Amino acid sequence: MLELHLGPMTVCPTILYDKDSMVLADTGMPGSAPAIRELIRQAGVGEIPLSSIILTHQDIDHIGGLPEFVPVEGQAPIVYAHKDDADAINGTEPMLKVTPERLASFLQPLPETVRMLFERTFLHPLRPNVDRLLADGETLPIAGGLTVIHTPGHTPGHVCLYHQPSKTLIAGDAMLAMDGKLKGPNPSATPHMEQALQSLKKLIAFDIETVICYHGGRIQGDVTNQIAALAGQL
Repeated sequence: MLELHLGPMTVCPTILYDKDSMVLADTGMPGSAPAIRELIRQAGVGEIPLSSIILTHQDIDHIGGLPEFVPVEGQAPIVYAHKDDADAINGTEPMLKVTPERLASFLQPLPETVRMLFERTFLHPLRPNVDRLLADGETLPIAGGLTVIHTPGHTPGHVCLYHQPSKTLIAGDAMLAMDGKLKGPNPSATPHMEQALQSLKKLIAFDIETVICYHGGRIQGDVTNQIAALAGQL
């Protein structure tokens, strides 16, 4: 788990790696790539090539840094996302929660090169950004096994990722971590809260010891009961 400070907001992209390759789950806001690369370097794995990027969903604080990880030339990482968010990530339909005015406010302070990369990737795309669609229940051959769990509600194509060897759930925005406890998704950013809570029921079937929330970070201890209690709010 990486802790990335974006002004008043801290987010937690996650890396999974072995000696040959690395996978990044979520990419931060536009302009975040240099900070993420520095955190990877500080973790001592900066020499391992980035083979894949998994986007848990379409929100800008998860996909905004993508353009700087995809080179114009040379070997690019494979980008994964669920089909129900793929059109927004590909730039063929608007992002669900970002108006053009709000997007402009995010981009305006950034260097021109970063703005141009973002526009070329999401606003005037030359090619699809998603290389591989994720399917609910599939296990990716990544870091010993990474299971995809489709958890719609926060966005239509939101996914969580369960790393089998470490019994770790990468929760994206399906839950928040606050004061050492798991909380439900942010109501103001979750258009379909009932569906989002219903989705949490799918997580109870997994043997989870650690949860990494994109907002709030790592939670350990009694997580299955906490998840069941959140889902029980229905």
